Amino acid sequence: MRLGVLDIGSNTVHMLVVDAHYGARPAPAADDRTVVRLMKYLEDDNSVNEEGITALREAVERAMLFAERFGAEEVIGLATSALREATNGPEVLASLEEIAGIKFQVLSGKEEADLTFLAARRWHGWAAGRLLVLDIGGGSFETAYGIDEKPEFSASVPLGAGRLTRRYLKHDPPIENEISELRKYVKEEMKPLADSLKQLPKPDHVVATSKTFRSLARLGGQLVAVVGPTERRRMSRSDLEDWVDRLAQMPASARTALPGITPERTYQIVAGAEVAMRAMKAFKVDRLEICPWAMREGAIIAYLEGQRDQ
Repeated sequence: MRLGVLDIGSNTVHMLVVDAHYGARPAPAADDRTVVRLMKYLEDDNSVNEEGITALREAVERAMLFAERFGAEEVIGLATSALREATNGPEVLASLEEIAGIKFQVLSGKEEADLTFLAARRWHGWAAGRLLVLDIGGGSFETAYGIDEKPEFSASVPLGAGRLTRRYLKHDPPIENEISELRKYVKEEMKPLADSLKQLPKPDHVVATSKTFRSLARLGGQLVAVVGPTERRRMSRSDLEDWVDRLAQMPASARTALPGITPERTYQIVAGAEVAMRAMKAFKVDRLEICPWAMREGAIIAYLEGQRDQ
C-alpha cells in the first residue's frame, strides 16, 4: 500500500509518502516539508498564536494535497512536543484535523523515544546487540536503550534545539553568558538520564537520529559509505568537540556556508550541538553512528504491525 505519514513537529510539517506492507522495508516514494518553526509562535502562556495557527493550517493543507498527488491511500497523523505542550494544543489539533480529514496521534515523549528505538533496531538489526539511541528534536531530546525491539529504558527531556534556542540564545551570535546558562541547564537535565543508564550494561552500539545529528555529522563526522541515496556517517566526540565553540562564535548567516547546515537549522544548530556534546559526555559515548531512520519510520512499522494483528 502507499502510505502517507504527516508529522507536525516543532520545526517542520513533514509529509512522507512510502510504499509499505508488512514484512517489507518501507520504500520512500516522495516527501515534502514546510518549515514552520512553531516555537517562534508560542506566547508567554505557551499557546500557539493566530499567526502560528494559520501557518500550521496552510502547511497541513499543502501536505495533504501532496499526499493526494502521490497517491497515498491512507495517511497517519502524528503530533509531537510543541503541540503536546501548547496550552491550546487540543483546539489547534481539532482545527488541523478538520483540514486534513484524519485524526492525529499526539505522542508522549516516551512514545517518541520508543518509536525511534524501534526504527533504529530494524535498521541496524539484531547483530547490533544492545542499542543506545539518541535523538534531538526541536522541542525535546529522547534516548532509549535495549536489546529487543521494545527498549528496556526510554525517556524524553525538554532539551530540543528549538526550545533551548528560544529560551537561552537571544543574540546572534550568542553571548558568553547565554552559552554558560545553556550549558548549565543541559547538564542538569541530562544527569538523571546518565544516572539511569549507568545502571545498565554498556551498549554494544550507539546510534543517533534526527536532522540535528545528521547536520553535525556532515559537518564534523566521517563518511563511511554511500548505499543508494543513503549516506552512512559516524561521528566521534572529538569530531564534535572541535565544532561546538566554533559554531557558537559564528553568526547564523555564516553557518549556512558550512556543510550540512541548512538555513532552517542555522539558528538552532548551536543549541543542538551543545545537547549532542553533553549527551555524549554524560553517557560516556566516544563514537556514534548516524541512523537514517527515526520516529516516522518507527510509526510506519508499528502501524503495519497493527494492521496485520487486526
